[in-house]
Amino acid sequence: MVSFDIHDHSNTGTEAIHVNLFSYLVKNDVENGEILPDLATDWELIDDETWEFTLREDATFHNGDSVTAEDVKFTLERVSSDETLQEYENYRQIEEVEVIDDYTFQIHTNGPQPAMLNRISRLGSGILPKDYIEENDWDHFLREPVGSGPYQFVQWAMDDRVVLERFDDYFEADQAQWDEIVFRSIPESSTRVGEVLAGGVDIAMNIPPMDWDRVESNEGTSVVEGPTNRTMMLVPNHREDFATSDILVREAIDLAIDNQALLDNLMGGSGTPSLTRVNPGNFGVNEALHDDYRFDPEEARAKLEEAGYADGLELTLHSPDGRYLQDRETTEVISGMLSEVGIDVNIDFMEWSSFVDLRAANQQEDLYLIGLSGSLWDAAHQLRHHSSMVAEDHIGYRNDEFDDIYLDAEVNMDEASRQQQYEELQTIADEDLINIMLFQADNFFAVSDRVNFEPRLDELWMVDEITITE
Repeated sequence: MVSFDIHDHSNTGTEAIHVNLFSYLVKNDVENGEILPDLATDWELIDDETWEFTLREDATFHNGDSVTAEDVKFTLERVSSDETLQEYENYRQIEEVEVIDDYTFQIHTNGPQPAMLNRISRLGSGILPKDYIEENDWDHFLREPVGSGPYQFVQWAMDDRVVLERFDDYFEADQAQWDEIVFRSIPESSTRVGEVLAGGVDIAMNIPPMDWDRVESNEGTSVVEGPTNRTMMLVPNHREDFATSDILVREAIDLAIDNQALLDNLMGGSGTPSLTRVNPGNFGVNEALHDDYRFDPEEARAKLEEAGYADGLELTLHSPDGRYLQDRETTEVISGMLSEVGIDVNIDFMEWSSFVDLRAANQQEDLYLIGLSGSLWDAAHQLRHHSSMVAEDHIGYRNDEFDDIYLDAEVNMDEASRQQQYEELQTIADEDLINIMLFQADNFFAVSDRVNFEPRLDELWMVDEITITE
């Protein structure tokens, strides 16, 4: 986990913990394609730019304060007005939250917002306690966060663990299954597996194929597989100071990487090669770009020569170490593939929190490896990263045609034409190689037989869905 500021991160692993601490207005049941009540019991589209919501009256924050419409206004107007927050781009569509009474409010938007319910069911939408923050200040909240979810804060040691405990006054009191839950950061896969085998943890994620037999052959543990909405990719720097600003260099990198070989050799054959980061299950996916890739080392060498690097090229590749399944190994294999076509790679392995800080400061060099998900379940989320609103500051990329189509699609209430717009945007992103896509990832867990655990497609840790084996 990187922060308790729900508005200033874009990290699924962090939200996976937050969902147990903070309640949202609505929940997105992505498996069944339904929006379900959470803090809000009812909602209605009054007109194209106005949504009205009714809050449940029995929800309280962990400090005892009631959850009211004023807290919703405080939360959503903070993220929709502060351009410095990482989640601003996902909420700038909100013009105002109007409080009707303690438990009724309206969200007024800047133009029609077809994905508004998706937006308020995701990362950045956990409702914050207005009075608690104003009385104690924001820094105090970040040290001692308060939400209205089934579990409350006990401890956070960065890069080590987060501890939460049952909140007895949660509005669905019977839901909380556990007295205490502990999320641990264990970067080394062999150590994670060892902890499960020894009974130190119940569930460990990102278990590499080489450890599957070890888990399965141990009495009392098993491997559980689950699909994700995450795409692994390389993000090139498009600023003119970097060789990766040249489309020919990006094409050479893309052609040098055998996407299927990465899956076969590192992921046990699981996962799907892709040329887009919008996966099936998300509205707007371009199916023609999924389950496809390009691999031609000879053509990659020709592209490098055309770009003026016939004698070779040296690049820096930043990579997290222990955040994703086989991330270190993936980076090393990619480095080897690039060296085969004349690209020497300096690998910079980093702890996750340091890697996050590097990205947030836009201080990366030529390339970095990352796995990005899409918590909106609408292509607007994934594709915004390619728009100039995000990409220009982060990687120096701007395409006015892309921006025009993206902004029009964002307010387009006609699903059929919006689908076509999203497909066109993915085609542009692929042609420009804004990012170099690798594959849609699966995940593998080592699980103690004492618990029932089914991985979620959205990768969230809804702890109360995990139960003791009868």
